[in-house]
Amino acid sequence: MADSLDYPVTFETARLRARRPRVEDAPAVLAAYASDPEVTRYLSWCHYTEPAPLAVFLSRCVEAWTAKQGHLTYLLYAKDAGDALVGSIGMERDGGKVVFGYVLGRPYWGRGYTTEAFRHLSAWALAQPGIFRIWAFCDVANPASARVMEKAGLEREGLLRRWHVCPELGSEPRDCLIYSKVR
Repeated sequence: MADSLDYPVTFETARLRARRPRVEDAPAVLAAYASDPEVTRYLSWCHYTEPAPLAVFLSRCVEAWTAKQGHLTYLLYAKDAGDALVGSIGMERDGGKVVFGYVLGRPYWGRGYTTEAFRHLSAWALAQPGIFRIWAFCDVANPASARVMEKAGLEREGLLRRWHVCPELGSEPRDCLIYSKVR
């Protein structure tokens, strides 16, 4: 059953423009961030080496948007960087909760883009009737991601032991920090 929320198809912030991905975005996504093993180091997926498998993933993103269920992804473009594709952010609803995930190309780290997008979408989510909690997690060895969540207004709740597998780092589950914001 499709989610009843009216998710924004696009959004803009002071420095970003965001839209839903398309299958034909695969070469640009590959070049911007998905081919870099350092970028995908703490993610649940390994870096891609060619656009075809990435196009398959993007087709699943398109299907999620059509069904309004699953992980709804936005591609992020930086207005102040020549409208360059810089990364993506996504969210998935589970009842009254929304979990967020994000990734940013290495040349754009440290500029506040992810925090800006996360603030925007988290404010939107918490303004929706029936959404009472937003949350995200990161690997304990990824302090930059923890700072993004803190700057976006989330508070650290604790440690999730052996919670998440980062394939770039091995097959064993790793400890993660969990952050949330509630209303």
